[in-house]
Amino acid sequence: MANEEKKLNVTDTSELMEKPDYEKEILGIVRGNASPKAMMAQLEGYHANDLAQAMGNLDVWERKKLYRICAVEMLSEVFEHLDDAGVYLNEMDIQKAAAVVAELETDTAANILHEIEKEKRAAIIEMLPHEIRREIHLIATFDNDEIGSRMTTNCIVIRENLTIKRAMSELISQAKENDNITTLFVIDEAEEFYGAIDLKDLITADADDSLEDLIQTSFPYVYAHELIDDCIERLKDYSEDYIPALDNSNQLLGVITAASIIEVVDDELGEDYAKFAGLTAEEDLKEPLTESMKKRTPWLLILLALGMVVSGVVGAFERIVSQLTLIMAFQSLILDMSGNVGTQSLAVTIRVLTDENLTGAQKIRLVIKEMKIGFSNGLILGAISVLFVGMYIMLFKHKEMLFSFAVSGCIGISLLFAMMISGTIGTLIPLFFKKIKVDPAAASGPLITTINDLVAVVTYYGMSWLLLLNILHVV
Repeated sequence: MANEEKKLNVTDTSELMEKPDYEKEILGIVRGNASPKAMMAQLEGYHANDLAQAMGNLDVWERKKLYRICAVEMLSEVFEHLDDAGVYLNEMDIQKAAAVVAELETDTAANILHEIEKEKRAAIIEMLPHEIRREIHLIATFDNDEIGSRMTTNCIVIRENLTIKRAMSELISQAKENDNITTLFVIDEAEEFYGAIDLKDLITADADDSLEDLIQTSFPYVYAHELIDDCIERLKDYSEDYIPALDNSNQLLGVITAASIIEVVDDELGEDYAKFAGLTAEEDLKEPLTESMKKRTPWLLILLALGMVVSGVVGAFERIVSQLTLIMAFQSLILDMSGNVGTQSLAVTIRVLTDENLTGAQKIRLVIKEMKIGFSNGLILGAISVLFVGMYIMLFKHKEMLFSFAVSGCIGISLLFAMMISGTIGTLIPLFFKKIKVDPAAASGPLITTINDLVAVVTYYGMSWLLLLNILHVV
């Protein structure tokens, strides 16, 4: 009986730990025969992100049914989580679409409107309230690579010369239209950004306190026309929920929310990862074959040409290979380790180069450091290679000890030099591209692999020719 109870408890626990399939539940509700009111009541219990995930598995008719049933506020929350929101907005009745857009954060609304056909976009914008239309046009004036394209005007703005009581009144008044209220932004008489006030500080202040004492004048900010690449590191350094975005006259235009910062960082990482792999942009599962090929082919053609150079260099050492065929077996060892070290140095350098304030002396120290790391790792791995490769050749290839350790010694020295040179090149190449204003992530990633192969081949076969053939005369 006790054992049965124990088994029952284990079963109950596993069932409790099993994650509910919200998507399946949502699909069942939408595809059911409940009345619109009952269906709406059921869907209200789900998070907007779960509803967004389910929408991709509904057909067009089912989605249109969902658009009619759901309230505008619920749909706007769902649209904040959709990747291809423009596709879904296109399916909507134009009045409902305009109502949803009006509820969205202005940066999200601007981005979604860019995804739909021009005629419908113009019609939706025309139906929006004047203030929202003005805000969307403002954000649309910024290029996609400018931080202003990610801002929202959903924030509380007050003047510096208010009393605590007046500031509270302004907060209450503006909170009806703006729900980002945890931080209040302060402007002066010239409408220039002056600082920020934490909501908690304002609420707990006494009526006779000075508003000036609550204002943080050292609050971080960015300029809306700054490139995302140039200010992303500063945004990541702060844990604020909102970062103000200013125009070139220091007037407050809007704020960058924490959610937008996370999205920007995610987009930048994805873009850098794509470039690092030799792509001109990110790909997805729905992308046509021709578009994917356009992104991959240009760098592959360049690398093909460089690969031919590497093959030509190997051909130049044909005499060494014909006399010492055994060394061919260990070529991949040198190539792989050289490539690994170069890629590590490249990743470190690209990460360091995100700091725009890096000095020349710091760059030199970085090169020297990576060279030392490559040398030190090469020394350790080279010594290990000498021992184990020498034993392998002697025991399994049945060669004499002198021959075995002469070959393994050549491999160890080649590994040492190849890793040191590759570490240096992996640092110098992105520094060079940064200097000539070329994105180091885009240019360095695919290039470094082929150059490291060239370094490894020249080092390995050069050392074999010099040490094995000309100095030790092992043949």
